[in-house]
Order: sequence, then structure tokens, then C-alpha cells
Amino acid sequence: MKKFASFLPALLLLSFTLAGNSITDKERKDAADLLQKTEQGVFDAVKGLSDAQLKYKAAPDRWSIEECVIHIATTEGALWGMTDGALKQPANPEKRAEIKITDDKVVPMMEDRSRKVKTSEMLEPKNSPYKSLDDALKAFKTNREKLIDYVKTTNDDLRNHVATLPFGSLDCYQMILFMGAHSNRHTQQIDEVKADAGYPKN
Repeated sequence: MKKFASFLPALLLLSFTLAGNSITDKERKDAADLLQKTEQGVFDAVKGLSDAQLKYKAAPDRWSIEECVIHIATTEGALWGMTDGALKQPANPEKRAEIKITDDKVVPMMEDRSRKVKTSEMLEPKNSPYKSLDDALKAFKTNREKLIDYVKTTNDDLRNHVATLPFGSLDCYQMILFMGAHSNRHTQQIDEVKADAGYPKN
């Protein structure tokens, strides 16, 4: 009995620590909802488009709709690779001091199309392993569904694993929000292609 009594506080402390390191139910739902909504947004944006519409470019240096989707799928994999890599490293809560952005600012920052950012060469559509719209959509759907399931079920310490990006640091929960917002950023780009005066009617 004495052994159990001495063990109980340690067990309660461990349970509290694990619970404290996990994201809240609201955070979990917010992230899953964002991922599901932005996934659907990509598929809705390309539904029923002709080959001419998918390949249309407003200018030689602009991306087509097909290229936007290829970039979305390529970057989704790269961002998850970065997030997963950070999670496999020891927790680095001391790096939280480097995070300069709050959760509520991550999505608007990424979705703001008034801020033009040149992607890295490896994430450009011409360098992607996906060479067609179908290949990109299949990869995107597979990876996004895995990510949604992960967010709904994980007990990983997303807050105390911090990843460093070219513009600054995000914790791994924020990285997941970043992924959802990234696909929507380029869904908006698809809408811009459709709005161009020369965009084919069919």
C-alpha cells in the first residue's frame, strides 16, 4: 500500500505533464477543420477544368493552374518532412523564445497574397516529382488525409518542438496550420489565373 501511495503522485505528475504537452481539444479541432477545408478548396478549384484551362498561363513567367497544384503537393510533402524531422529530435522548448508569431497570425500571414514570396528552386513545379495534375492531386490527398488523421489522434508534444524556417521559427502545431494555409494561398492563386482576361472559357 505504501509503495502504491508513493507511486501515485509520480503517476499523476507524469499524466499531467503528458496532458500539458499535448494540444488542446480546440487546437486539435481548429487544425483539423482548417486542413479539411483547404483540402476541399483545392479539389473544388480544379473540378471540371479542361486541359486548356489547366495549362493556361497569364504570362510566360506565371504558373498555370496545373503548376499551382503541383507546387501545393510538392510543398505539402516538404513541410511535413520538416515538421516530422523536428518532432523526431529532442524537444527544444528553449527555442520557443524565437517564435515571433502567434497562432492566430500564422494563417493570415501565409494566405496574404499581397506579400509575394519566391519559392525555393526545389519546390518549383518544374523540379517536382509530380509531372501531371492527377499525380499531384493523388499525392496531396494521400498526404493531407494522413495529416488530418495525425492531428486528430496525436499526443506528440507539438508545442515544445520548434522548427526553423527561412523567415523565422514555428512550433510544430503552427507548422500544421502553416501547411493548411499554404494550400489555400495557392488556391487563391488559381482563382487569380481564372480571373485573367485571357483565361479560356472551356
